[in-house]
Amino acid sequence: ADYLDNGNNKMAIQQADKLLKKHKDLHCAKVLKAIGLQRTGKQDEAYTLAQEVAALEPTDDNSLQALTILYREMHRPELVTKLYEAAVKKVPNSEEYHSHLFMAYARVGEYKKMQQAGMALYKIVPKNPYYFWSVMSLIMQSISAQDENLSKTMFLPLAERMVEKMVKEDKIEAEAEVELYYMILERLEKYKEALDVVRGKLGEKLTSELQSRENKCMAMYKKLCRWPECNALSRRLLLKNSDDWQFYITYFDSVFQLIDESWTPPPEEEHSLEGEVHYSIEQAVKFIEERIAEESKNSRPLRGPYLAKLELIRRLRYRGCNDEYKLGDPEELMFQYFKKFGDKPCCFTDLKVFVDLLPSSQYTKFISQLLEVIPLSAAAENGLALPADIKALQQHLCVVQLSRLLGIYHAMDKKEKLAVVQELMSRYRHGLEFGKSCLKTELQFSDYYCLLAVHLLLDLWLEGEETAVWQCLTLLEEGLSHSPSNAQFKLLLIRIYCRLGAFEPVAELYSSLDAKHIQHDTIGYLLTRYAEALGHYTAASQSCNFALRFFHSNQKDTSEYIIQAYKYGAFEKIPEFIAFRNRLNSSLHFAQVRTERMLLDLLLEANLSTSLEESIKSMSLSPEEDDIPWKDLRDNRDLTVLFNWDPKDKDISEEHRKLSLEEETIWLRIRSLTLRLVSGLPTLSHTIQPKNSEKTAENGVSSKIDTIRSLLQQLEAAVDSGKKFLEQKIQYPVLGPPPTRMAGFFSNGSCQCQTSLFYLVSDIYELDTNGLEDSAEIQERIGNSLKSLVERLTDLFNKCKGDLIEVRDGTLKTHPNLLENLVFFVETISIALWVSSYCDSVLRPFKSNLQKKKKKKKESSVAMPPVFTHFLDYVAELQTLTSNVIDHIKGLEIILTALKLEELSLKDTLLLQEEKKFTKTVQGKVQSSYHHSVQEIGELLKKRLDTIKKLKI
Repeated sequence: ADYLDNGNNKMAIQQADKLLKKHKDLHCAKVLKAIGLQRTGKQDEAYTLAQEVAALEPTDDNSLQALTILYREMHRPELVTKLYEAAVKKVPNSEEYHSHLFMAYARVGEYKKMQQAGMALYKIVPKNPYYFWSVMSLIMQSISAQDENLSKTMFLPLAERMVEKMVKEDKIEAEAEVELYYMILERLEKYKEALDVVRGKLGEKLTSELQSRENKCMAMYKKLCRWPECNALSRRLLLKNSDDWQFYITYFDSVFQLIDESWTPPPEEEHSLEGEVHYSIEQAVKFIEERIAEESKNSRPLRGPYLAKLELIRRLRYRGCNDEYKLGDPEELMFQYFKKFGDKPCCFTDLKVFVDLLPSSQYTKFISQLLEVIPLSAAAENGLALPADIKALQQHLCVVQLSRLLGIYHAMDKKEKLAVVQELMSRYRHGLEFGKSCLKTELQFSDYYCLLAVHLLLDLWLEGEETAVWQCLTLLEEGLSHSPSNAQFKLLLIRIYCRLGAFEPVAELYSSLDAKHIQHDTIGYLLTRYAEALGHYTAASQSCNFALRFFHSNQKDTSEYIIQAYKYGAFEKIPEFIAFRNRLNSSLHFAQVRTERMLLDLLLEANLSTSLEESIKSMSLSPEEDDIPWKDLRDNRDLTVLFNWDPKDKDISEEHRKLSLEEETIWLRIRSLTLRLVSGLPTLSHTIQPKNSEKTAENGVSSKIDTIRSLLQQLEAAVDSGKKFLEQKIQYPVLGPPPTRMAGFFSNGSCQCQTSLFYLVSDIYELDTNGLEDSAEIQERIGNSLKSLVERLTDLFNKCKGDLIEVRDGTLKTHPNLLENLVFFVETISIALWVSSYCDSVLRPFKSNLQKKKKKKKESSVAMPPVFTHFLDYVAELQTLTSNVIDHIKGLEIILTALKLEELSLKDTLLLQEEKKFTKTVQGKVQSSYHHSVQEIGELLKKRLDTIKKLKI
């Protein structure tokens, strides 16, 4: 066992063998040997050994534990349940084995059996937790039941009765048990009863979370629309803590609800269960003013009351009745707020919410008013008034962010923008002085100046200023050198490099972000969208692996979390874990990565039909199966991960999100159908029956071609909806979701090529079933298809021609679309080869039959059917075309190597010496990345060329 723990598996196997020689029936040694075998990749031997031991139904703890570990490593948790079912039969009174059995069921989600196991445990050892495990399993049955009705009429009422029994017998001990009772009543929509539980004696056990009782009461009052109680409770909680924002929201919501219902307090008695109620605007105004007055006596200033006043103004304006309540002018209030909290980084995000209270005519005045109160000293030689300490720097940064948010920078012309960029960078470099003592993992205080400057340059680039994008990269690389863990710099660099078509620097940046766990789903799209599209096949494989490893381990990990939740009685977390797992399983990104990964593997590994067949087998792909949950696809991408300070009209909107999801789904459908069509090719080639055989329909062959034909129809439909989508000409914001590869796929002609290739498969199949006699029409059709295919592929190649990077007026311009077209070309040629090798497998037997006939008849002139010539011409043309493309790529490599970046006159003498150093690095990275892409594409095409040379019937 020690050897196994240290990872020395071979020694472990040897030691186990020694033991087994002496003691033939030592179960535990056998299992430990099996674990060694499993870890050295001998899965089958390990499984056989394990099953030998399991068949003996062991009951010693060591063997059971070891087998559990082994099965877990094999990803076969269902075998653990069988193991403990047997053990429990032999040792019926073991608390330990019963609880292991319960946990084994929990791993595989067998809720009904969990319920039974929980009760069996409670009968042996009447401990409360076991009883409530059983209750929780009922709730889980109700959650997983397809039939809503069943869960409301059977599972939940049963769970409620079980808990009520314990309540009546006064056996409720722990907080978790009260939580569980509350959860059942809430799911049964018995809000009144749930409220009574929380407010009653049982509620006193709810102590582990702050304000746990109050929050639960509030939730029930809202469900029951008991606004007087909502109001009184939130008022009471605000008196305790006037900085708790959620209660301000409930307080305002309830006040206005009561006004709309024209509620008045009942005479002679309490206003509500929770005490005094405010039911008029006057009372609300007075209450907020009192909170502000109270706050001013505080030693530590609180933001809550001041923001609450702005929130109240906003709500009153919305109702069209602000002016009569004399709450003050929002502009003045925001100014006072800035004076109080301007040196806190949160000041900007606080005010951001309320800027729409300012009239746009006042923006410039408001900004200059803020600038006047910042203590800046005009000591600098270039006349810039600079802050003397970090507080002043924070205040100034806040104003700059507000200027961007109010659109003041957007309205400037090019010259003004460049001046602002220079000012911001001077301020950035000056601010670095305050961060000299910062650790590498800390951000510099002035980093936002640099980011804002880059945002301004991005505006200029989008307006057509080509040099601006290089300056963006230069400034970001400079920023990163001073603040190496600034994730915003890295994310923005990733986006810009990808837009320029350079993937190489991105892989390193992404791995330095050190994305953890769920981030592989939320920001993984930044990587997987571009890696393959820009020809970095190896990196694409790795980035897919990262993501897939996370998604696959999520299955296993979630079961462990659920088990811990049972052990510690954190019942309310269990449904959350399940929901989390489901959300990840139906993740859009997961489906995309699975599909692209398989297509990529086929591209890289499958050269001729035999290995295509093997690859498809090893992926257990089949054209009939579709494992993507189309109805439940969840878009878990974080599209706001990049900070921006854009006004609402320029920012990413809900509409953009919807459209992006629609586009991603259509593209995923096209890719997934392509994959399934390719996976159908090997199923056709060796299942043909002669035409007059009656068996065709029975042995399922005709159904194979029908599958392919129906997939083709679906592909046509998906392509149509893709074209309709692109007609809308949607432009996402520059930092919004990246568009898919769909537009390029249609415009460069890959789409038409690939669909016509799959139609060709259908024709060849027909030729195969009809035979060569009387099939002149089909043969002609095939001939025409092959001709037009070569023309289409040549067109596609023409769209790949041109310089990838050119120097124009002393600046670089990259053409990533040419690179994307080349990648599509390689993929389309690969599909063409897989289809050709299917044609080959059909035509070869025909040819050998003809040659046999020829020998029999001893005639020299048995006419060759036209289809052979068509096919041979086609293969020859494919070969020439591929050679041409390979030559073109060699040419590109030579040009890229010869590109002398030193000679780029960076005519912007604006650039300082240190900036020039970064510019050089950046351009070098882009050049090297393109070079790398072209090499990988070239390598892959050479493999394809070798394959074509083997295609001779």
